[in-house]
This record gives sequence, C-alpha cells and structure tokens, in this order.
Amino acid sequence: MVGTPIGNLGDLTPRAAEALRTVDLVVAEDTRLAARLLAHVGARTPTQSFNAHNGASRLPGLLARLAGGETLALTTDAGMPGVSDPGATLVAAARAAGASVEVVPGPAAVTAAVALSGVEAPGFVFGGFLPSRPASARARGLDRLLAAAASAELPLVLYEAPHRMTALLTALGDRVPASTVVAARELTKRHEEVLVGTPAEVASHLDRPRGEFTVVISDLPRPQTSGTDLDVEALLAAGRGEGLSDRSLVALLRATGLNRRDAYRRVEAHRSE
Repeated sequence: MVGTPIGNLGDLTPRAAEALRTVDLVVAEDTRLAARLLAHVGARTPTQSFNAHNGASRLPGLLARLAGGETLALTTDAGMPGVSDPGATLVAAARAAGASVEVVPGPAAVTAAVALSGVEAPGFVFGGFLPSRPASARARGLDRLLAAAASAELPLVLYEAPHRMTALLTALGDRVPASTVVAARELTKRHEEVLVGTPAEVASHLDRPRGEFTVVISDLPRPQTSGTDLDVEALLAAGRGEGLSDRSLVALLRATGLNRRDAYRRVEAHRSE
C-alpha cells in the first residue's frame, strides 16, 4: 500500500518512489493519474485499475498474481489507500490469501487539515465522505457524526466534493451555527486555500467552490443531558445519604448522560454546598 501525494508531487517519499519503480504491477484507482506519478519518478511499471466499479471483477486476477509470487503496489488518486479511498477490499483479501501486506506511508488530507486548523484537541472524529444520496441518509449520517464528536468533545473532520460544499455548510448552519469551520481545499496544490469561520461566514466567502475540501468542525455544543438540574441535585443528595463516595457519585451522574467533566464539577459543587 503506497501513499501518494495529495497534490504536490514533490511530497512523494523516496521509499514510495522506489516501490513504484520495482514492483511488478501498480494497482491504481485511476491509471491516468498513476501514469503521471510514474513518469515523475521515471518508472515504466505496468498499471491496472482497481476501483469501486471494477474491484469485484479484478480481485481474482490480482490474487492469482500474488499467489504466483508477484509484488503489487496499491495506490489511489491521492493520499492513503483505504482511507476514504478504494483498497480495503484488496488488502483484506490479500491478507486472507496469505500474502504479505506492507504499507509505505504518505500524505493524508485529514491530518494535513487538522494540522492547519489550529484546533487544540487530543484527537478527532473522522467521517470521510457523507453519503451523496439519498438526502435522508446524508442528513442522518451528519447528525450521527456531529453527535459522536460533540459527545467525545473532539472536532469532526469530513471530506466533501465541491458541488456539495454549499449544501454541507447550510446543513451545519442549521445544526451547529456557532461552531468553527475550517474548510481547506486543494491542499498542497497551487490554489490551496483555507477558510475559517462559522458555517455562514465560510459560506459567504465561497465563490464557485472548486477542488475537494477537507472540513474541520470544532467548538461543537455539548449534547443535552437527559436529566434536569433538579433531578441531578436529588440524585446527589440521595447518593450522599447512602454514603456513596465521590467516585461513585460521578459514575452515577455519567449514567444519566453527563460527560465526565460536568459530572466531576457537579459532585464537587454539591460537596462544597
């Protein structure tokens, strides 16, 4: 599995270039883009396409080549195979067939955008591309990812096609209007651009969106808890009356839907009172 540049061909690592020169076959998402990359490194390696449309029919032949002792390099149009790109099926099938699978890591738009965002967080929730259709599945997918990221108190990272970018920002404006959006397009390419603001602010600066976007969404509102303040206070009073420790009280509050930070804060405040 060979990671390829997400834009600037100068980002190709020496190890990746050597792999592309020496393998028996380059299995590519798009052979036209692979040809450009091979020309850049001076390689004449044969190529074969493997993507969402032909993967099932190509898989037996590729496994036969592996069984015959050949070495294949799997690439996608940009970034890491299998990360919101084709390739995972071939990797799993090759490993199941007893082939050795190695990774030659390279650039990834998700980590590049997180680095550019300036969002301080211990991690992120990666959603890749939302379903393109139907609209109901797209809306449900966005709602689930926003809820998961908000619950974990982490930013959400999405990939988006240019013709759906305005619709995504509109959906974010409806759901999380005060969130911070970092929209990075054409990363490492000549026309790289990074827009930062609320969903409405970023939308106002989009002029005929072109190029794929990587979107980092942060400052998400915490999910509402299932109980009221009165319920929490009554629960704490009852727990203390039964001699529960602070740790047990925190666990009890988390079971009602409070996150860890809020649960500790409420227990400490109740103890002070």
